[in-house]
Amino acid sequence: MGYEVAVKKAWEDLAKLKPAKELSVKFLADEYSLDLEAKRVLSLSCNTQAKDFTSILILHYLVQKIKGLPGVTGNWLTFREFSGVEGYFDAYRKRAIEPIIRKYGQNPEAIKTALERLPAEQSGGGDFGIVIQAFAGVPVLVKLWKADTEFGPDANMYFDSSITGIFCTEDIVVLAGIIGSSL
Repeated sequence: MGYEVAVKKAWEDLAKLKPAKELSVKFLADEYSLDLEAKRVLSLSCNTQAKDFTSILILHYLVQKIKGLPGVTGNWLTFREFSGVEGYFDAYRKRAIEPIIRKYGQNPEAIKTALERLPAEQSGGGDFGIVIQAFAGVPVLVKLWKADTEFGPDANMYFDSSITGIFCTEDIVVLAGIIGSSL
């Protein structure tokens, strides 16, 4: 079983808000066009239909954006600090954190290359950090630490506490995984 039910519900939720027939949204380094009549999310950079999990994330974001996004608080939280994440942590770590450690663990500063590809800026914290604007109003902080004599390299993602007013836990895991693979 795929994402069919979730995709259908997301389109229905968006349609109930009666938005314009054609919408667009920036997500990471791409812009996506949405056609409500055709129920299609199209990547404008690739001119291809978005994968279902990306479409669901974009649709959920747009529903909240139309309703009114919560303001960014500046209060950074790790995934573990959100309630109800216990059953999701292993998938989150495997999809989001481990790819970052594999790619940048030996050289955290190499993540600077992401600043050229993504809507991101350098940030403090760890040995190196960047803040990525996943969507407008959805910043994600990525921190990396070099290995030392006691510990191996490490990484973590921090989310503005307002994210829980936009996405459910499953969406946050998907978002983190997309970010982890985009870096």
